[in-house]
Amino acid sequence: MFPCSHDCDRAHLKNFWAVVLADAHGGQDVLSIVGFLRMTSNPRNMIEVHLPHATFEDIGESIRLIWRDTLYADFLKRELASVIRRKYRVEPEITARNGVMVIDTDYPGIEQYISIYIQNNLGALLRNRYTKRKVLYIHEGFDVPLLGHNAFGLIDRGTNLIQVRGVSGCNLSCVFCSVDEGPYSRTRKLDYVVDIDYLMKWFDEVAQIKGKGLEAHLDGQGEPLLYPFRVELVQALREHPNVSVISVQSNGTLLNDKLVEELAEAGLDRVNLSLHSLDPDKAKMLMGRKDYDLEHVLDMAEALVNAGIDVLIAPVIIFGVNDDEAEAFIEFARKIGAGKRWPALGFQNYVPYKFGRNPVIAKPVPFKEFYAWLRKLEEKTGMKPLVLKPKHFGMEKREFIPLAFRPGEIVKVEVVLPGRIEGEMLAKARNRLIEVVGTNAQVGDRIRVRIVRTRHGIYIGTPV
Repeated sequence: MFPCSHDCDRAHLKNFWAVVLADAHGGQDVLSIVGFLRMTSNPRNMIEVHLPHATFEDIGESIRLIWRDTLYADFLKRELASVIRRKYRVEPEITARNGVMVIDTDYPGIEQYISIYIQNNLGALLRNRYTKRKVLYIHEGFDVPLLGHNAFGLIDRGTNLIQVRGVSGCNLSCVFCSVDEGPYSRTRKLDYVVDIDYLMKWFDEVAQIKGKGLEAHLDGQGEPLLYPFRVELVQALREHPNVSVISVQSNGTLLNDKLVEELAEAGLDRVNLSLHSLDPDKAKMLMGRKDYDLEHVLDMAEALVNAGIDVLIAPVIIFGVNDDEAEAFIEFARKIGAGKRWPALGFQNYVPYKFGRNPVIAKPVPFKEFYAWLRKLEEKTGMKPLVLKPKHFGMEKREFIPLAFRPGEIVKVEVVLPGRIEGEMLAKARNRLIEVVGTNAQVGDRIRVRIVRTRHGIYIGTPV
């Protein structure tokens, strides 16, 4: 369980299921779980349990519930059978077939009873399907601000672009990752998912301050397409009157033809595609996954363009490793027709980070040399611009959302969430979230912290 009070756990579960229930009934407000888990009896005296946007898998000793492709929870068969046996004194066998849970009895009342059991236990069992980490589902009932932290929520860097972060976690483990993300992370201990209605509520408040002509950029500490409401989020942003452009940063591996079509119909404008090598073996090494399918990503890049979604190829350049592929990246971008409205390429200079992986093969190059390299590449290939500026993306300066704290200020805060790394907790004060580092505080504690960072409205504090 998360280090959270019983009341917090109950609120978490209640609101999580309210979201799923609404999902099952077209967004309507549903007060009871009964009828949500659609259970039908067949002529062989078996109950089939169905869940909207979900499938069940038999994984041996457990039944796995997979919800919206990205989240899962494992329920031990013996525990499911035990709760039924204690209540009804029957010995059911439980399995999963064709995506549904099957219970070999039609004893009256079992369906409602097992639905309540799932309701009461899902929150504690929910995990990220790709990182396998526990997931904390953040909704309005938590009363957690969505400004102030860089792992989830919204980030304003003083322009008309707002970073929208609905999820943390990644399905890849890139060797140069700046935040040590992915399945092989040594430091990240949990993931977050933000309820879409809560995320849009906060976005609307930010948009009212920032004005019209906004770009909503879906990114995060990991892969944004892990967000279970990815298509719905794009659609909601497209319907917002202050949003002109919707873009997403993605490694492309989770895309398929159906998802590309859905994102295009929802109104996605551009994908910044993290593609770091066109050599299959080198790509697997850089992405940190032996199962990385380069050919699939290349196919999806072309599918995006064909669907009317612009593509910007965004390689991280590690000199001595993949800088020799620069012209091949340019040729590929031209081949698929990338960059129709925005630049086709966004080469990035590798930079080591304190909490990143920073592989020994990576040799940092000063930015002055990196930009000189880009200008030579422009001259040689005729591909311009490669030295990118805000104007190439229609970015303009906008007034910052006012800072809630000043550096050095001592603030009394309430600890509201566990952090992602050891010794980190998240606290709130003045309707902002603060990352508190080097603490052993628990959720619910009220402590004093010194604000040590306020840049771009991302707040870090240390205990006093």
